[in-house]
Amino acid sequence: MKKHSCKEWLMAVRPWSFPASAVPVMATLAYLQWARGGVDWIGGVWALVNIVLFHAAGNTWSDYFDFRRGVDAADTAGVTTLTGGMFRPQEIRRLSLVLLALAVAAGLGLLVRTGLPLLAFGVAGAALSLGYPWMKYHAMGDLDIFLTYALLPTLGTSFVALGAVDWSVLWLAVPIGLITVAILHSNNTRDMRTDARVHIRTLAMQLGGRTSVVVYCLEILVPFVWLAACVAAGRMPWWVLVACGALMPASAAVRQAVRYFRLGQAALVGLDEFTARLQLLFGLLLTLSFLLAVWTA
Repeated sequence: MKKHSCKEWLMAVRPWSFPASAVPVMATLAYLQWARGGVDWIGGVWALVNIVLFHAAGNTWSDYFDFRRGVDAADTAGVTTLTGGMFRPQEIRRLSLVLLALAVAAGLGLLVRTGLPLLAFGVAGAALSLGYPWMKYHAMGDLDIFLTYALLPTLGTSFVALGAVDWSVLWLAVPIGLITVAILHSNNTRDMRTDARVHIRTLAMQLGGRTSVVVYCLEILVPFVWLAACVAAGRMPWWVLVACGALMPASAAVRQAVRYFRLGQAALVGLDEFTARLQLLFGLLLTLSFLLAVWTA
């Protein structure tokens, strides 16, 4: 059996995508500190580590099934840990199961700390992660991602941090979830041709390339409009406008996406990773904005 380096194992879990799971937890904790005046930060950090573990398990699980199904091949853009021969399929499957076991163990510990209602969030998250390949192949991957990396983590984090669900965190779930879904949507729009040959259906394929690019641009820009509307409505502090500092890279992402109209799918190569970096910047600024609101109160 080939011995792998730490760098190769790290590549296998796709760490560049982790902002999608980390951002909703970080932003929710900071929001609750502003809105409720205090949170369980130990439980919150525990939840952050736990969701990243689930994310890593979901990434490897998806890669394994995409490779076995033929969705990922030598000529497919994106992750090459399997298509490039770095790992054998059974190694990635084993890694996924180990990561899932660690995530479940950490989740059980958090359950003991917080209470039985957390079990519902854990079961739902695990089901959505394991069911993601099937949902992706049936044009429901975007919905799966929004539920897994927007609704569940914001609501679940509020329960961990407060001991009860705070439904107001859904104001955060929308802008965070839209940019997160944009990561997947850009990937699926880029891969429409290779996905079609293995007879799967993604939302991007259902919409068509041009409409998918328009949807991606809306997913990137609407979050900024949403935040401004929340400030105007008094749902969030004006400090939240600090997150608009991410508008410049967001505009760059939109410019890259619209090149599709001239260059086709080749223009979208690397856009998913760029969108993940945008998500990290947006999330960090959003988190910082709530902390600034607390410190200046």
